[in-house]
Amino acid sequence: MLKSLHISNYALIDTVDINFHHGFNTITGETGAGKSIMLGALSLILGGRADLKAVRDSGKKSVIEASFEVSKYPKLKEYCLDNDIEWDDTLCILRREIAPAGRSRAFINDSPVTLDLLSHVAMQLVDIHSQHQNQLLTSDEFQLRVIDNLAGNGELLSEYSRRYAAYRNTLKRLHDTKKLIEQNRNDEDFTRFQLEQLDELGLTDGEQEQLEHDRDILSNITDIKSTLSGALDSLSEGTHNALGLLAETSDYCEELSQYLEDSDNISERLETVRIELRDIAETLSAYDQEFQADPEELEAIESRLNTIYSLQQKHRVSTVGELITLREELRDKLDKLENSTFTIEELEKEARRAKAAAKQLALELSQRRSEEAARLEETLRETAMPLGMKNLRTQVKVSQGELTPTGMDKVEFLFAFNKNQPLMPVGGTASGGEISRLMLSIKAIIATKMQLPSIIFDEVDTGVSGDVANRMGAMMQDISRNIQVITITHLPQVAAKGNAHFKVYKEDDDEATHTRIRELNADDRVDELAVMLSGSKVDEAARANARSLLNI
Repeated sequence: MLKSLHISNYALIDTVDINFHHGFNTITGETGAGKSIMLGALSLILGGRADLKAVRDSGKKSVIEASFEVSKYPKLKEYCLDNDIEWDDTLCILRREIAPAGRSRAFINDSPVTLDLLSHVAMQLVDIHSQHQNQLLTSDEFQLRVIDNLAGNGELLSEYSRRYAAYRNTLKRLHDTKKLIEQNRNDEDFTRFQLEQLDELGLTDGEQEQLEHDRDILSNITDIKSTLSGALDSLSEGTHNALGLLAETSDYCEELSQYLEDSDNISERLETVRIELRDIAETLSAYDQEFQADPEELEAIESRLNTIYSLQQKHRVSTVGELITLREELRDKLDKLENSTFTIEELEKEARRAKAAAKQLALELSQRRSEEAARLEETLRETAMPLGMKNLRTQVKVSQGELTPTGMDKVEFLFAFNKNQPLMPVGGTASGGEISRLMLSIKAIIATKMQLPSIIFDEVDTGVSGDVANRMGAMMQDISRNIQVITITHLPQVAAKGNAHFKVYKEDDDEATHTRIRELNADDRVDELAVMLSGSKVDEAARANARSLLNI
């Protein structure tokens, strides 16, 4: 249930704190006192648009905070945990803040959340039913939702939604595959030509780098040969080559070793150097023999590289590896074309199976809806007739069509309010007052099925009086036995039915007008009802009538 509501710096409200009760809570007050302001603030918790004009003091933020008792709502807990929302097993606190600059922030249990998440959680906590919402009765979607709520189709609908989504996904895959195959078929000749080009080239991974290396060598062969010749002259072939000089040095050191006992093995070290230099010379000589000018080989390399570069530019890639990948993609594309008939047939079979699975549940939903529609006709007539609609006739039509996200049914509520009047959709035959009473009757019927802590009625009793008003109050009282009911009313017959009674009023000080709200005690409640019964002039007779309404 809605346990408490805090509003600060909003419209005519500087600060208001309200503690609501279980059962039936009524709110009264003169027109313009600020009842609609409170609802407007509460609507922000439901994700309503934040209006900067509603911020009372432009130097401070506006805050609306609602606390709900949530100990018996496992589905809400599951939703919050699935969306990484902080959860408390006893209390859920929703808060909306509007900064002076217009920026809006949302919180659940003091953790910042998106406005969308706040709205989804709030809608599972409270239902605000206003006169404007009465028009929902003309909505096919609302009518279907009523039947599903009464029939307890929640789990069945969830499973159907999964199957329907699977069916739609299969259809999309089939459509996309057909489209792709058709496109590929139109491009088949060109695709085949591209593949032939790449196959003919016979590319291998790393080939480009090797070709570019070989080209660099052949292009600079003269300089390479000259450098090799110079190195070989210096090492072994020149007049004063390193190996010859090293041999002379070795001879000198050999003679020197006869006189120096501690020669540190110089001769052996020189021999090691000589062997290494000779090995280097042999390597350079081998290079010199290997590197030979070959204009034809260079031309062949240049030609192949130019072909590779051209294909890379054509296909907007930069490596041979990417060309190889493209080659295999083209091959796969043609393979799929060849197997396209089989692919389409398999997807069509899958779509038929998915449709059959969804339709199985759709038919089950349809059966349950038809059975519930028959029950609702009688129940709605019995519930609404005492509210001044003694000639009411109802029909709830369930007609089947194509599969949709909600099944294959269209639900239509038909009513006749007078004798000899044909059954017609509610929008074409009912007055505003009749629609209000019908909506209240429907809410009363589905109250036991609603997984909501609280419902708020905003002047749904407008346009009625006398015994009908008394019966509407009794109906809201009945609803409050299952869920918390908060109603804003101008009717004393309704206000008297509440377990708790709150009054909204205006108060002036030297600077501004303020909206206040307070819970009435027994005596204050008598006075308030007396005012509602007789106007501003309250006498003992009015108080007696008020006490009669309160059964005191």
